[in-house]
Amino acid sequence: MNIKPIKNEIDYEQALTRLEVIFDAKKGSPQGDELEILGILIEKYENEHFPIDLPDPIEAIKFRMEQMGYNQTDLAKVVGLKSRASEILNRKRKLSLEMIRQLHESLKIPTDVLIQAY
Repeated sequence: MNIKPIKNEIDYEQALTRLEVIFDAKKGSPQGDELEILGILIEKYENEHFPIDLPDPIEAIKFRMEQMGYNQTDLAKVVGLKSRASEILNRKRKLSLEMIRQLHESLKIPTDVLIQAY
């Protein structure tokens, strides 16, 4: 096992290549340990060099509604009024703290997504 920090693109490509070779290693074996450590190093490098931004709050609401088969009437039950749901979806009304709580509870959207400015 020759593991080293991933410092650049070449190291990253080498780590990915090695990961493919040992991907099916048994847990607890030397190659399994190498696989686990390599996975952590790759994840750290990717998080630092290829960060994924949080989604837009309104797009997250629309996406979750689509996943759950919700329509505007269903959203109105969460936020109070059909007109309020329309205003939110059309970006004419900002989300209040109480709406964020309700959306988090009902639609299971993370609060860190909902509190972003839009």
